[in-house]
Amino acid sequence: MSNARLASKVQPQRGNQEWLDRIIKGDCISRMEMLPEKSVDAIFADPPYNLQLSGALTRPDQSRVDAVDDAWDQFESFAAYDSFTRAWLLAARRVLKPNGTIWVIGSYHNIFRVGAIMQDLGFWLLNDIVWRKANPMPNFRGRRFQNAHETMIWASRDKDGKSYTFNYEAMKAANDDLQMRSDWHFPICSGGERLKDEEGRKVHPTQKPEQLLARVILSSTKPGDTILDPFFGTGTTGAVAKRLGRHFVGIEREESYIEAATARIDAVEPLDSLSIRISAGKRAEPRIPFTALIEAGLLTPGTELTDAKGRYSALVRADGTVAVGEEAASIHRIGARVQGAEACNGWTFWHVRESGRLRVIDELRQEVRARMAGF
Repeated sequence: MSNARLASKVQPQRGNQEWLDRIIKGDCISRMEMLPEKSVDAIFADPPYNLQLSGALTRPDQSRVDAVDDAWDQFESFAAYDSFTRAWLLAARRVLKPNGTIWVIGSYHNIFRVGAIMQDLGFWLLNDIVWRKANPMPNFRGRRFQNAHETMIWASRDKDGKSYTFNYEAMKAANDDLQMRSDWHFPICSGGERLKDEEGRKVHPTQKPEQLLARVILSSTKPGDTILDPFFGTGTTGAVAKRLGRHFVGIEREESYIEAATARIDAVEPLDSLSIRISAGKRAEPRIPFTALIEAGLLTPGTELTDAKGRYSALVRADGTVAVGEEAASIHRIGARVQGAEACNGWTFWHVRESGRLRVIDELRQEVRARMAGF
């Protein structure tokens, strides 16, 4: 029996982590209430949209459109939908870590109501993301604009949750070194990615594309983080999380969706640790003092440092300073003094000779960082 299949039989318990990388069967509100408080790093929620369909939707040739008409998307009134939304958001906020964030996706039918309730409950809105669909479904009745996008709200747990994860440098690098915008262009789920039953019908009417979840996860979580999806469906969040080296917990009440998600996630092969490393800017890197190079054995006291052209030299001292004559100070201050400059970046100014070539000491600093990260 696979781990994911076993998960559908496991009930969450406070005080342990048996719920990690599991699909928990049941109502999302009651099951979230059984999870430990402040236990997840991120939440992706794809709640019912409350589409308010009053009848079958047909194309001009009178063929029926495979739309969302399931019981889980039907509410007797806006008040009933708002009550449901408030209840699951309260349960979600309880399990979200103080520095965690939540993503909620919806359409014009529900997203504005959801956003207002989120603000009422204390969530702090960070962005609204427009998912612009490359291949949207046509508007068959021709009485409105074609619905070509959905909206995602990204929010922190509260106004003071300022240490949330946002992998800015990685997103910028992925966007040709331009800031990642809040309009994302992806196709809807189709082709081989769309799960279908033995009769060729969609297993789930609103299966989200993996590309969308990958950007959500890569932008706002780190490897090893835990992502909760309280409306798990066919497991897109779990499949992408597993591939990208994150933990997941899914909650789903429909057995048919659990079975489809289980098979799907079991087939996923996680990427290796190097492939999921997050690109980070200089500000995100751990501070390494010059003395760490001596402690790591990469430099020894008495080693001579020079600039790239060999015009200036300094000696490394055991206390982590460098000396020119009788004067000793940091690599930055001594670098500035020998040049007669106001400031100097000692990491890029000073070099050490190794095997007949000059090597900038910033490379040694990167070696120390790599050792700290376990690579």
